[in-house]
Amino acid sequence: MNSKQSLTPLDNISMTDRVENNLRAYFLENAFKPGDSLPGEIEIAEKLNVSRNVVREALSRLRMLGIIESRTRRGMIMARPDILGGLERVLNPFILGNDTLNDVFEMRLILEMGMAEFLFSRKTDKDIEELEAIVKKQSSIPEPTIEEEIEFHTKLYDMTGNETFTRFQILLLPVFNHVFNIYKKENKLPSAPDHIHHDGIVKALKSGTVEDFRLAMKKHLAPYFQMTEQNSN
Repeated sequence: MNSKQSLTPLDNISMTDRVENNLRAYFLENAFKPGDSLPGEIEIAEKLNVSRNVVREALSRLRMLGIIESRTRRGMIMARPDILGGLERVLNPFILGNDTLNDVFEMRLILEMGMAEFLFSRKTDKDIEELEAIVKKQSSIPEPTIEEEIEFHTKLYDMTGNETFTRFQILLLPVFNHVFNIYKKENKLPSAPDHIHHDGIVKALKSGTVEDFRLAMKKHLAPYFQMTEQNSN
């Protein structure tokens, strides 16, 4: 057992969730890092004064979350958890409630309004050329499809250089598109007289300032912001 901090015995009514919480606290207090070895099931059960089955179930939960993993000849060790792994299992628009769907919809708007500084500090000429190619392809049709909207905005996320950020927005896409299609089907998608299309965003990114880009993005997303306002009233 690690000498820095001991596992605290639990009372007689302890259940799996309390064992799990106690283990989380133990990992935190002892500053465990990925790759560090952990006590075995028997040792944990004895220290917590609970059955080995309860300990095994609590550890199973932590494995599912990617917090710990088992290694041959080493036993249990701290893992490097996939912070978005759990979200992948639940971000299904057909199993989420309307309130959660709308919250996720708004979250994507927040993300897109907040990435300006990263885009300007990390953009390259090649990135701008790729955005211009996407816009040129889209200009041949009256209204971009959902797929083409995704292609353009995914490129913006990719330009931030943050892999977790890019992956997160991909997770949000099904929910965003689901809510968008509901509003469109019900004719609740408002129009904005000064709406800026993708070409205006690229222009601001290519030759404007951070504030120019933020203003262009705000006008581009204006119908969506109005949708959320309507929904909250």
